[in-house]
Amino acid sequence: MTRGALRALLVWLAAMALGLVLLFNTRFSADVSFFLPSRPTAEQQVMVDQLREGAVSRLLMIAIAGGDAGQRADASRALRAALASDDSLASVQNGEAGALETARDFLLAHRYLLSGAVTPERFSVEGLRSAVNNSVDLLSSSAGLLFKPYLARDPTGELVELLSGLNAGVQPNELDGVWASRDGERALLLVQTRALGSDTDAQAAAIALVRERFAQATQQVGAQGLTLELSGPGMFAVQARATIQEEVMRLSLLSAVGIALLLGFVYRRARLLLLTLVPVLSGTLAAIVVVGLVHGTVFGITVGFGAALIGEAVDYAIYYFVQSGRLGVSSWRERYWPTVRLGVLTSLFGFGALLFSGFPGLAQLGLYALTGVFIAALVTRYLLPALAGPGVHLADGARQGRVLRPLVARAGLLRWPLVALVLVAAVYLFQQRHDLLYPNLSALSTVSQAEGERDARLRADLGAPDARYMAVVTAPGREAALQAAERAGAALRRLVDEGLIGGFDSPARFLPSEAAQNARRASLPPPDELAVRLREALVDAPISAERLQPFLDDVRAARASANLTRADLDGTGLDLVVDALLQQRPAGWSVLLPLRPAPDAVGADIPVDAVRAALAGSGAIFIDLKGEFDALYGEYIQEAIQLSAAGFVAIVVALAVALRSARRLVGVVLPLLMAVLVVVAGLHASGERLHLLHLVGMLLTVAVGSNYALFFDRVGRGETLDDETLLSIGVASTTTAIGFGVLAWSSVPVLHAIGVTVGPGALLALLLSAAFAAPRKAGA
Repeated sequence: MTRGALRALLVWLAAMALGLVLLFNTRFSADVSFFLPSRPTAEQQVMVDQLREGAVSRLLMIAIAGGDAGQRADASRALRAALASDDSLASVQNGEAGALETARDFLLAHRYLLSGAVTPERFSVEGLRSAVNNSVDLLSSSAGLLFKPYLARDPTGELVELLSGLNAGVQPNELDGVWASRDGERALLLVQTRALGSDTDAQAAAIALVRERFAQATQQVGAQGLTLELSGPGMFAVQARATIQEEVMRLSLLSAVGIALLLGFVYRRARLLLLTLVPVLSGTLAAIVVVGLVHGTVFGITVGFGAALIGEAVDYAIYYFVQSGRLGVSSWRERYWPTVRLGVLTSLFGFGALLFSGFPGLAQLGLYALTGVFIAALVTRYLLPALAGPGVHLADGARQGRVLRPLVARAGLLRWPLVALVLVAAVYLFQQRHDLLYPNLSALSTVSQAEGERDARLRADLGAPDARYMAVVTAPGREAALQAAERAGAALRRLVDEGLIGGFDSPARFLPSEAAQNARRASLPPPDELAVRLREALVDAPISAERLQPFLDDVRAARASANLTRADLDGTGLDLVVDALLQQRPAGWSVLLPLRPAPDAVGADIPVDAVRAALAGSGAIFIDLKGEFDALYGEYIQEAIQLSAAGFVAIVVALAVALRSARRLVGVVLPLLMAVLVVVAGLHASGERLHLLHLVGMLLTVAVGSNYALFFDRVGRGETLDDETLLSIGVASTTTAIGFGVLAWSSVPVLHAIGVTVGPGALLALLLSAAFAAPRKAGA
């Protein structure tokens, strides 16, 4: 080994050692950030925050099925009792009456500072008369039995008003004292974790805890036949991570085994096979480390993309070992390296276009592939010859390549059939141009149809919020934020009264602003004056003023009480509601006011224009999260089109500069475009739901396929490709097809789309390049 080769080897070993150190300190993630914008708008930021930290993202919906209603109810109570004692869970609800007692007692004690109905008019003679009569009328209803014990303390019905806020929206069915599904076949529970929805480890621990405590609960109640169903954002995140981890291992192994078997058959020498791994491992390690350093986190899907990188990175070693056997290292570098280098450059332009995406997932895929391909090529050029040494080349490459010569010679016979196929594909795509791409972001979701249907069923049974519509206000401080929430709430209350929306939630319901609490306290008259008004109001009433002394005592206490603070809510369960809706951000405080559709709303929609008009001037912005998702996906599609076009133009410019011939340029580029047309048309015709990652796959098809088209460009110049070169092209294209093609079997839509597009696209690009470069007559 020469001194220069030894120096290259030492540098490589040092780089690999450093890379391994950095690898062990790299953070990997499978959370939703892969799909979220890196530069969100104000509305998109709310969406991002809700997905990562919002209350909905921390919900786990639980259903207990099997057995009879009594067994399910007993298991529900036992499971709630077992889970409620765990500090990792913020709330566990199953409809048991005892769960509301703490919140009810708190609301009763502080009702005059909490109730929005407390105004000076409320405590006038007429106001008292009306309020007390309403409370007396309530006693004759089915709900009256619940409030009869509180009549002497709360004749104006403030507690009724506040408890109605706790039970807003669609309520679950009850059976045997616990929540049950509409058909009564499942007992239901709703769990909220303390951990953020984006903390997948904590969500996985919570799910494992639920499963463990359920097993214990069924043993406790003696109902072994019961089954457990779970759903919710945390469940989906955990399942997605498990799926990605499993498929990354499976697909990488499948790709490596497939390529190893092929190379083992071609090489027939273990040392060559091991040396071929050097560029691959170098590129993969560098790619992971660079992505981790630049982005801070490496997404699991990005690592899964590495299975495809194996097929691309191994090409360069194949070119060297197969082509240099007869020529020697120096001649190979002089004759073939410029072609390989140009192919690497086109790949870098194709992958590099993704770096400019505002979609973090695409940016990571681009950086990963660009780094991996570049390092693999660099190692092949400067290190692999030194490691291989003289004479370590493929001995019978010419014999194996000779098998491919008749196929290449007869490829020209396929020109017109391929042209016809391309024309059919072009006509089909033109006819389907308005219906080619799937219209929303759900195309990228790992949630199966069955899982989505189960989630929708549980959500409907529980009346769990989906937080699609919300008003959002921001302010520099908490007090200002609460006051802004109260102003927005007043506007929304008018829409509720008009029946346009079903209701809304607000943290100010249980933590009013200081100003609101001061105003309500000031609305309470002095006890002596209140006693006079009360006696006047209750003349001829079915209840006497003397029986309401507890009411006068409570008003006196309220007038002397201090304002409520956030700390006063601890342990009541109301703290969870407030914290979910009132959040501190680096730039200040945000208040979320989720809106509920009216009960008779078609499709659970709300009148968007009416809401926007009502909120005008309040400082609140209205957000439709589904609309934001759809708009975001539209932006991704538009961006993917622009980036793919930019990448294609960059590839064409690079080829034009290198080839310096319009005819040669067309000869290289045209087969690549034809391959893309045929693959896309075939995918759509077969029922594949095309989305933005298929667009990326089209660009990668051009980038990868150009490597093979450039070799056949030599035929256009009158050069005859020798047998070793034919073998290297055939083997390299096959390894690339294997590397990308295995992704087609992935259930992760991002990986599947790239695999199903690039895998067949690379082979078709090779076939088209050979057909249009081959002599018109066989054997010519």
